[in-house]
Amino acid sequence: MTTEERERIVSQDYADLIINYSGDQSVLDPYRNDAINIINFFYAVVNVPVSRINDNTILTLGYSVMPLAYGLISQSSIEASGIIRLRSLPNFNLRGQGVLIGILDTGIEYTNPVFKYADNTTKIVSIWDQTIFSDNYPAQYNYGTEYLRDQINQALQSENPLSIVPSTDEIGHGTMLAGIAAGNEVPESGFYGVAPDAELVIVKLKQAKDYLRKFYIIPEDVPCYQTNDILFAYDYLVSVANKLNRPIAICFGIGTSQYSHDGRGKISSYLSLRAESSGLAIVIAAGNEGNARRHYYGTIDPDIKFDLVELSVGDKEAGFTMELWGSTGDLYSIDIQSPSGEYIPRIVPSLDETRLITFIFEPTVINIDYQLIESQSGEQLIMMRFHDPAPGIWRIKVYISGDLPGDFHIWLPMGEFITNNTFFVKSDPYTTILTLGNARVPITVTAYNTEDDSLYINSSRGYTSIGLIKPEIAAPGVNILSPGLNNTFVQVTGTSAAAAHTAGVAAMLLEWAIVKGIQPALNTIDLKIFMIRGARRNVNIKYPNRDWGYGILDVYNIFDILRIGENSV
Repeated sequence: MTTEERERIVSQDYADLIINYSGDQSVLDPYRNDAINIINFFYAVVNVPVSRINDNTILTLGYSVMPLAYGLISQSSIEASGIIRLRSLPNFNLRGQGVLIGILDTGIEYTNPVFKYADNTTKIVSIWDQTIFSDNYPAQYNYGTEYLRDQINQALQSENPLSIVPSTDEIGHGTMLAGIAAGNEVPESGFYGVAPDAELVIVKLKQAKDYLRKFYIIPEDVPCYQTNDILFAYDYLVSVANKLNRPIAICFGIGTSQYSHDGRGKISSYLSLRAESSGLAIVIAAGNEGNARRHYYGTIDPDIKFDLVELSVGDKEAGFTMELWGSTGDLYSIDIQSPSGEYIPRIVPSLDETRLITFIFEPTVINIDYQLIESQSGEQLIMMRFHDPAPGIWRIKVYISGDLPGDFHIWLPMGEFITNNTFFVKSDPYTTILTLGNARVPITVTAYNTEDDSLYINSSRGYTSIGLIKPEIAAPGVNILSPGLNNTFVQVTGTSAAAAHTAGVAAMLLEWAIVKGIQPALNTIDLKIFMIRGARRNVNIKYPNRDWGYGILDVYNIFDILRIGENSV
């Protein structure tokens, strides 16, 4: 790849399209004059001029070619999970020795003492900073800058570390994840990383390009990441582990409300495929969307033919996207009534199409894309992009044309991509797990409060839109002490913290199984089964369920069950 082609990867003048590649070069022939960057056997990224992205892009190329927009999920614990109790047993002082923990997020404040050994050397194997353009990029990824352990150690010996390794974490989310999962113990501050002897591999994701923010109407000042960079980051983490021949637990603390929440999207499908590899644990935060009122579920009686959806839009809402996903047995269509009563008649497509809707009494503009059979899920998608929406109650009737009962979901954007003042009047807290958390094989984690064993009130809840059991496990995620920026400690709450905690436990199990040679083929599926079997459950609750999954993570109980099983033979 030439320098000019590499520059297109990060240039705001070029958009990224994700092409289903599967090793077939002929699929890429239409883009032979564009820069092409192969992600893996399945997908390639094509960098095209931004001028080619317009209101007809989904109609002409399909929903699946556009990267999705991912945000950060989260803005006492080890004792509750049985870790201290387990470490008190002979031969079970598991601390993640010989295991890697991979974080793809906002980077890491590598100068923090919780990431250094006693001799002031780093416990970070490498950092790939996608935001720094240089010639020292990982060979197969063509952008960013890679900093290896020796360079980080050199920086730590310097009076000005950032002059040598200028990568840091300006937000703190990645530092939080890494610290909870693998930070050194600091007893005087009451901080204990779950797997303090594990080492770290870090990817600092670059921010989504401006064209993608504009397309999805995402505020400029909100952290946002895109599909292709996440796929590259994941592959990088696995490649480092393979090169070192060490097991790795990878923690995802990012997510999106886009897509059909069925586990069949690009990243979700790829993670499920790769999660069957030995020595790999993939842990994903469920999200914090349960009480955000951003999900609507409707069932349409074929005799009535429609369902009325009421959407309350708050003041000063600049815009947002909204995705309606309908089951495959029916054809869905909508009409729209604005807060002033202006009516847009029912739009019934015969093929994929796009519409531009304007109003006389409101400044609102709505782009509507109909995908009758979305290529990844097979379901129908109606995607609405509201620009400058008028505040008040919007009424959207959803129609079916078939003779079967029709069920459908609508999701608003996650987190800070939309204000808290925009929500569905009759919302549904279930099926709110963010898209990555719906992946079939990876371990999806919700959060609970260790003080009273109550579910974190804002946790996203299952199941997936096709009924797969998610989440699988609940881990500590309320008022968790975590490393903050500038060598501080802060309390954090959310499912990202719970996922980081679970990634640390996964590292302990990888040490026991692979480093110690007890079960050398252990993979994510096996780890999930161990966690489910060892989960602590309330006798008054039926499991599995959409809130708790199979129960509360308890690593001591995992090994206690194994011990009992061995003694009973």
